[in-house]
Amino acid sequence: MRLAAVQHDIIWGDREANFRRLAPAVGAAAAGGAQLVLLTETFSTGFAVDDPDLGEPEGGPSSQFLQAQATQHGVWVGGSCPEIPAGSDPADRRPANSFVLAGPDGSVVRYHKIHPFTFGGEDRHFRPGGPFVQVEIEGVRIALFVCYDLRFADEFWELATTTDLYLVPANWPEPRRLHWMALLQARAIENQAYVVGCNRVGEGGGLKYVGDSRIIDPLGELLATGSQGETILFADIDPAVVADVRARFQFLPDRR
Repeated sequence: MRLAAVQHDIIWGDREANFRRLAPAVGAAAAGGAQLVLLTETFSTGFAVDDPDLGEPEGGPSSQFLQAQATQHGVWVGGSCPEIPAGSDPADRRPANSFVLAGPDGSVVRYHKIHPFTFGGEDRHFRPGGPFVQVEIEGVRIALFVCYDLRFADEFWELATTTDLYLVPANWPEPRRLHWMALLQARAIENQAYVVGCNRVGEGGGLKYVGDSRIIDPLGELLATGSQGETILFADIDPAVVADVRARFQFLPDRR
């Protein structure tokens, strides 16, 4: 499966402007042969928590954009957006940080970010989510996580034996960029799986983001990396490589 990670800037709180900017990028990724296109965390708004209308209904405009792009290009398209889960307590207007993965057949898979980033106050504006979500696409077993989840190794471990590829869209700021790069590589090495981290660039909410997106193979090798500008990373994801690495280096069965 050919995968593309779109490292992009985000126009603060302006969904329609972001849709206009991202549609050509999704098209370019699809034209490059991608079967799955990953955007960033809060790809349509940024963390514009000062906006009282930040939360949108489940299946709202951001999800509709992903579905329309997936259908138009015949690929899977994903990223996270602020969605108020269907059936949630109307007294709690906090959205979930919802990783929406839309398929070319109109199907949608959702994962609600388990860990709001309390250090940055995300928990005041976003509700905690769960459970874990996995999906199989083109024979590749995929686990969905979002940004801060990357710090919780045990949760990646829990899914390792049934995962070939971890997807991690993010808004990871520049001051902790070393952590981002090191943790992505560590998650790939310790779980003997592909890891894709797709991080934004630009500025928003008083923070600077420098990308450092990367696609990492099951041995921890960097297949593609992004620096500080907008770019699209491509790599081929092969579950046979995961199986071969795990057969040659049988570390997972020794985990306690």
